[in-house]
Amino acid sequence: WSFKACDPYEELLLGPTFCSQELMIKNNLNVEHDIGVYEIHEAFAGQILSNLAAMGSQKFADQHFGGKIVGSIDVDKINTKGGSLAIGHPFGATGSRLVTTASNRLQQEGQRFALVAACADGGLGHACILERYDNDK
Repeated sequence: WSFKACDPYEELLLGPTFCSQELMIKNNLNVEHDIGVYEIHEAFAGQILSNLAAMGSQKFADQHFGGKIVGSIDVDKINTKGGSLAIGHPFGATGSRLVTTASNRLQQEGQRFALVAACADGGLGHACILERYDNDK
């Protein structure tokens, strides 16, 4: 798990990028090669697009992460069952919806790791890594 407070003037709604970077380093994972499922809260379309741009930006990495880029996420793996814009944004339950969807996708798609991330008002961010439990054992 990672929770971050970001500068609400310059970094508002970029919490998923800051938290994802921390998790990749802490768990020795690579966002491009190890993560098979992405569930990222879409506060609005521009918010998720700005996070994807920041994650794949060397300039952003140089400014905020000592040059270590988060990585580019395959957009075909993000919110494949529909994100907050399509399904809805149930206040107080968005995190539960993201975790439930990611867990189900891990089982259905046979992937090992999921990245779940969300931003919140005031410059807050959250991310977590889920690992699939093998139901066959």
